[in-house]
Amino acid sequence: MAISMIERHGSWYDIFDERGKKTKSVSENIGEIMGHSSNFFIVLKGSWYDLYDGQGKKYKSLSSNIGMFVSVSGDTFVVRKGSWLDTYDRFGKKVSSRAAR
Repeated sequence: MAISMIERHGSWYDIFDERGKKTKSVSENIGEIMGHSSNFFIVLKGSWYDLYDGQGKKYKSLSSNIGMFVSVSGDTFVVRKGSWLDTYDRFGKKVSSRAAR
């Protein structure tokens, strides 16, 4: 099921599918949601970025030392580390780097 929206409701994050139906609720204790696409979402908890699928299941953790989160789009997300922008796929594998302007 594709993610269309994630909404905070009290101490929970509600995940909605493309039909607007709530498919899952996860506790806010997972951390701060940084962004989402239709296939995954990224959470910052302490010094870790955790990647979750549309069912709210964590499948990968990456150290926040990879950089500061910038954005998520499609099946990739971007972090800034110093003067570089690094792009990662939804599985947490770095796919490209470029100089930041």
